Amino acid sequence: MNLPFTKKYFVKYIMAFAAIFALLWPYPAQAFFFGGVSLKDEKELGRKFDVMVRSRMPVIEDPEVKHYVENLLARLVNAIPPQPFTFKSTVIMHNALNAFAVPGGYVFVFSGMIMNVDKEEELAGVLAHELAHVTQRHVASRLERAQYLTLGALLVAVAGVALAGPAGGAAAIGASGASQAAMLNYSRLDESEADNIGLQYLVAAGFAPSGMVGGFKKLRQKSWMSGVSIPTYLSTHPAIGDRVNSMAARIATMPKNVVNRKMDNRRFQRVQTLLWARYGDPQAAMQRFSGKDSLSLMGRGIVLSRQNRVNEAASAFDAAVLKSPNDPLVLREAGGFHYRKGNMNEAEKLLQKAIKLDRRDYMAAFYHARLLDETGRASQAPHYYQQVLLQVPREADVHEAYARSLGKAGNNYEAYIHLTYAAMYGNNKKLAERHFKKAKSLAEKRPDRAKFNKLDSAYKEIKEIWDKS
Repeated sequence: MNLPFTKKYFVKYIMAFAAIFALLWPYPAQAFFFGGVSLKDEKELGRKFDVMVRSRMPVIEDPEVKHYVENLLARLVNAIPPQPFTFKSTVIMHNALNAFAVPGGYVFVFSGMIMNVDKEEELAGVLAHELAHVTQRHVASRLERAQYLTLGALLVAVAGVALAGPAGGAAAIGASGASQAAMLNYSRLDESEADNIGLQYLVAAGFAPSGMVGGFKKLRQKSWMSGVSIPTYLSTHPAIGDRVNSMAARIATMPKNVVNRKMDNRRFQRVQTLLWARYGDPQAAMQRFSGKDSLSLMGRGIVLSRQNRVNEAASAFDAAVLKSPNDPLVLREAGGFHYRKGNMNEAEKLLQKAIKLDRRDYMAAFYHARLLDETGRASQAPHYYQQVLLQVPREADVHEAYARSLGKAGNNYEAYIHLTYAAMYGNNKKLAERHFKKAKSLAEKRPDRAKFNKLDSAYKEIKEIWDKS
């Protein structure tokens, strides 16, 4: 999940994968020629796009980040009229200032967006705007006019609009695909409606309305400071100056108690600290973590660890724990550091306390499971691995560690099952095939084949994609 994707590579990669989907999932032309795009069509398009993104893009599964964005989106969704979709968020590890939503209720946020706004209401404003595009069916209405013949063609066009804007889409898919992307690109009327409806959603969810304007202004300001012409998010959403002025005028007419809402940014700051510490430029990150509070100390510890400045990192983590001895995030990060450096006794003490304070933190549970394996207690580890996989069933690293643990315990059958999953989700075709054959031979000798049958179904699905590509 830490691959250094450039924007150009990112766009070309997912556009190429969308083209593969055109071969895999042909869709009947009459679905779009007669009766328009149904809700079922939208859900199918969104699900396929979600599979496409998750199969090839680095997704951040850290529970602190994942749960925060899920909760932020849920707060907005709970304030809007009932929808036929179940909304789902995904955080993509990429430094682009971008966020987008596709039909079916799938919302994608880039880590760069979270890192570069200053307040929770600004991030919420971006998400509210994207929700409005979905609820107002802006993409669906354009699909109906375009009358595409295949779901694959729709995926190519939607990918061009969502990930790259008209110019990026043109570079990635050629003249024919570019014309499709242009047809799908949001009109000024769409953008104006998304601003107005999104602002309503933001206010109804209890956020300060200034978040909608402040977020856009901040992104434009950061683009000027960095010498970039305009950030990705704003480049795919034109006429931003006029729209900001229009939203500011609307906000000025709102009651003062709404305009002056006080927001609690503490959880947002925790997530932003974690992202900057783990993925940001080390020098820029260290400048952010100059304070004496526990989060700043934790952030410094993570950056120093990335730079292999072990003694300084240990001092920073120790100071962070001393400042906040009951903060599960601080305890988890300090415990993970000590585990990686081989300080098992200290790591176990910190991780056990972190798990006790936050039962949902499956990353702390993962560290603890690996620690048990490496300290001769492999029989105690499966419980923790299984709990982690309930939360992140497609995480290759977890499957591989669990497989090694099962192998140590002599359970070769399940070990090869999880080695196959690890290779599948790590996109290693040859290794997956080898492990699958071994798991299959072991399954033939067992009366209970349920776990292998589940693997067999998943393997066939991903193998079809590999074979077509």
